[in-house]
Amino acid sequence: MKAAYIKRYGNINDVQLDEQSKPALTENAVLVKVHAASINPLDLRVLEGEFKTILPVQFPFILGNDFAGTVVEVGANVTQFKVGDKVYAKTDLNGAFAEYTVVQQSSLALKPDNISMELAASLPLVSLTAWQALVEIANVQAGQKVLIHAGSGGVGSIAIQLAKHLGATVATTTSSKNIAWVKALGADIIIDYKTTDFEQELKDYDVVLDTQGGHILEKSFNVLKRGGRIVSISGPPDRNLAEAINANWLLKCIIPLLSWSMRKKAKKSGMTYFFLFMQPNGQQLSEISKLVESGKINPIVDKTYELSEIKDAFQYVNTGRAKGKVVLKITE
Repeated sequence: MKAAYIKRYGNINDVQLDEQSKPALTENAVLVKVHAASINPLDLRVLEGEFKTILPVQFPFILGNDFAGTVVEVGANVTQFKVGDKVYAKTDLNGAFAEYTVVQQSSLALKPDNISMELAASLPLVSLTAWQALVEIANVQAGQKVLIHAGSGGVGSIAIQLAKHLGATVATTTSSKNIAWVKALGADIIIDYKTTDFEQELKDYDVVLDTQGGHILEKSFNVLKRGGRIVSISGPPDRNLAEAINANWLLKCIIPLLSWSMRKKAKKSGMTYFFLFMQPNGQQLSEISKLVESGKINPIVDKTYELSEIKDAFQYVNTGRAKGKVVLKITE
């Protein structure tokens, strides 16, 4: 099968497009013919080796974290899916930038009936991130106030829609050119981060979803009320990451230390800091499918590329200017 892969950590120029072996099917997994996959900033971080200490990969390594496609074979213990089903998922066993991928049935869901494969492929990673942050961790309730950083990005654009569905008042940060767009997504309060300091404009918020890390994360504590929660996908990791990756005893000791000062700062102010390491989850993705089919969440795709144009697609994602997601067409 044709696949996009790397033989070493490096940069976009190290991505190769060539033949690779079709992944082997296990008894609890499903073989999917991939129609479309989406590129996430996470893929660039994996490519560059940012996680090699805690999550090393075996080379050659097929890239890609989410996809949509058609089931072509099921394992002996699979009961939830059959050949011919149209499905989508966040990958767990194999990469998505290939003509075929294998995924555990527990990670898989039927794709929403009302959208294309390309739109469906844009959703798993970002929608599961939004769901696990806002529903599972923060338990956002109607009437609460939620700040979502980078509202025009892949995670932010879905998180705004989900938070509004949950009944929250939503503030977001973006550039001036995207103000009307994020307002159309449902944002109530929009901060132009180039001209306005969000911490001077917002206060007494219940939840912050941080997608930026660094000084943005630090300043976000100043908009929370006592008892508030910060959920970060870019800040220092805590023990949740160590548990999620089944770390060895040494990493289980080291990883929580990385966020010690952040957690101490939060506790001192009566707040809570969480690091989110998103996990594949077919059951949650099925709930997201219902929201898509009912029009509560609309997938956002900025550009679509052919698999042969993968380096151009990576370059575009790397600019940080994408509104929503960038999708690769893998097979018809």
